[in-house]
Amino acid sequence: MAIRSLETAPLGYARLGGALYLVIILCGLFAEGFVTSKLLVGGDAAATARNILAAPLLWQVGAAGNVLVVLCAVPLLWIEYLLLRPVSKSVVLLALFFNLVSLGVEAVSKVFLLLVLPTLESAQYQQAFGPQQVPMLANFALKLHEISFNVALLFFGFTCLVNGYLLVRSGYFPRIIGVLMQVAGTCYLVACWASLFAPVLAGKLLPGVLLPCLVGELSWCLWMLIKGLDSAKWQARVSENQRA
Repeated sequence: MAIRSLETAPLGYARLGGALYLVIILCGLFAEGFVTSKLLVGGDAAATARNILAAPLLWQVGAAGNVLVVLCAVPLLWIEYLLLRPVSKSVVLLALFFNLVSLGVEAVSKVFLLLVLPTLESAQYQQAFGPQQVPMLANFALKLHEISFNVALLFFGFTCLVNGYLLVRSGYFPRIIGVLMQVAGTCYLVACWASLFAPVLAGKLLPGVLLPCLVGELSWCLWMLIKGLDSAKWQARVSENQRA
């Protein structure tokens, strides 16, 4: 039933996908950009703990934004699969599997993030480990989040590469958006690989190397939200697949 409605109204699915993508981008920018840059102090667990404890509501809102990203990404994944399936059923499955692994790892990363504030506020931890050690426990949770999030983005980088290929081949989305998504995927792979295995290099590349990621994803997001897709060419692709 969902497939039939998609065949008669692909624009609605595309615009819903664009709206979900926009929520993901805005929540990600707020949580990983504003909140992280405001509260986290690199190399200073005690200062980070003080900042988080001084603004617990801001930290919680940022954590909620991180969780919302994953929640919105699940239906977006399904919409992307439906919209790009007419291009290649086998290749779109590859993108789907990469994205599923990415979201699974990212969901786990948010568990570590949600542990930070309860750890800092726990009286039991204060008694058991002492006030000097509790910030280190919270910092350990933050480090686990950072590592698992980078692993998730590695898989997402491959998702962007495959989706970019499908967008270029589709004919009902602009080819340039597909190219921008492939550039975004490449930048995600470089940035996350460096963060995990070459932190000195990552310090030189970040955050500039992530700018093309924002450009690529925002381009596809806004195109789906505002323009949707070329329905006639999409229908032609579907009809061609049905005849094959």
